Amino acid sequence: MRIVAALGGNALLQRGEPLDAAVQIAHVREAVRGLAALADGNDLIVTHGNGPQVGLLAIESAADPELAAPYPLDALGAATQGMIGYWLIRELRRVLPHREVVALLTETLVDPADSAFRDPTKFIGRGYPPAEARRLRDARGWAMRPDGRMWRRVVPSPEPRDIVELAAMRRLVDDGCVVIAAGGGGVPIDPDHHGVEAVVDKDLTAALLAARLKADTLMLLTDVPAVMAGYGTADARPVGLITPARLRAMDLPSGSMGPKAEAACRFAEQRPGAAAVIGSLADAPALLTGEAGTRIETP
Repeated sequence: MRIVAALGGNALLQRGEPLDAAVQIAHVREAVRGLAALADGNDLIVTHGNGPQVGLLAIESAADPELAAPYPLDALGAATQGMIGYWLIRELRRVLPHREVVALLTETLVDPADSAFRDPTKFIGRGYPPAEARRLRDARGWAMRPDGRMWRRVVPSPEPRDIVELAAMRRLVDDGCVVIAAGGGGVPIDPDHHGVEAVVDKDLTAALLAARLKADTLMLLTDVPAVMAGYGTADARPVGLITPARLRAMDLPSGSMGPKAEAACRFAEQRPGAAAVIGSLADAPALLTGEAGTRIETP
């Protein structure tokens, strides 16, 4: 079986935790235990988020008095791919000593005319009290939006159109390598191969990647056991098997489960007979068999 597993941001950092390397490495070790179970006898491609990490680097870059200008987001996205890819390689090799593990710096083609550049929505970095958020908005020109009780920076998140390194990725997977790729949605570039000031949604890139690699399963791994019908109410219940049409009809939070649901629907529609699964990393083996999580299939 060929599996694309997309690690949610919680795999590296829980909300409110410090961005210390030791904290993130501890979470990577936990995540790798679930990934190792998926790798047994299967092709495995791992993607991951980078919102907190790219936000941290952006803050440090903007505050550095030695720089004439902050580093652009495409370069910071590449830096986080290297850092997180290194952590994942190191831990995966410990638990999969007989498999080759490779992290591939990945570029994602986007359209410079995408409407996302006029309406930034992708949260990066930590949260700020409203007064500090206003100060940063005025001082640095950042777009800021509320995220719960705090405010966070938002940046454009254009649609992923293509993945530049897809052919190389396919060769590595066909050769039996566990591949870590398209971290943070991939480094956004335009058709002329110039970097773009944006962060691509990693779940949408994972869906595109899984469809192009003809994966059997797309696993969107998060910190909840399943998509919940009636989320936030006393009648909330987990959703098991569902079609893309029914999942799109549900009222899901746009800042969290909504993008995952859309990514799952796209993959299921492009790969009839394959399945997208949304669920907890801790339940990874059971997600494959349909014993846990929400399974999205096209009838």
